[in-house]
Amino acid sequence: MEIKGSVALVTGANRGLGRRFAAQLLERGAAKVYAAARNPESVDLPGVVPIKLDITDPASVRAAAELAGDVTLLVNNAGSSTGASFLGGSLEDARLEMDTHYFGTLVMAREFAPVLNRNGGGAILNVLSVLSWFTAPRVAAYSAAKAAGLQLTNGLRIELQDQGTQVTALHVGYMDTDMAAHVDGPKADPSDVAAQALDGVEKGDFEVVADEVSRRVRAGLSGDLAGQYPQLVS
Repeated sequence: MEIKGSVALVTGANRGLGRRFAAQLLERGAAKVYAAARNPESVDLPGVVPIKLDITDPASVRAAAELAGDVTLLVNNAGSSTGASFLGGSLEDARLEMDTHYFGTLVMAREFAPVLNRNGGGAILNVLSVLSWFTAPRVAAYSAAKAAGLQLTNGLRIELQDQGTQVTALHVGYMDTDMAAHVDGPKADPSDVAAQALDGVEKGDFEVVADEVSRRVRAGLSGDLAGQYPQLVS
């Protein structure tokens, strides 16, 4: 898909990776970029079209799809990170993760698929995570929701093939954004991650694995589980 001349909608575009996506889309010549956020007044990037959107609210998603009926590229970036574990975290936090990363993305796809179809097929970019493939107690609810998002992405790729809609998955570990401000250690540059992802969309890639930790975990999926979780045999 060619980004120049496209009409894009980016969820969670008021900060972090979403803001980088919106900025780079403008730089690459997108004709219009809808910058979606729960509070559109928080969108401060010149040149975009702020739009109110809460992906966990189907009525909000439906209204956005009606307003942005010219979209040809959908970037599902909005996220949550509660830090909930399976046994110690609250069920409300676990539901929020699933409502955001699985059901929210599903509702976005269901509402925008007809829009993309009318506009020639277009593309969807789903922001996933290295945690689609790996889990730990402090990210358990998040990783479960991202794993569900991975299978959603795979299924959408198949279901949308006939209408010519390309579906790309982005996998990345921690990035230098507000969401990961508490994390020590290496973090990817979100501008670089956005650039890799948009390059992948333009090339028609099925997935973009944007950092070394994600590439390492991806490569290890065919091995024994003890390789991923050595604490199980310690």
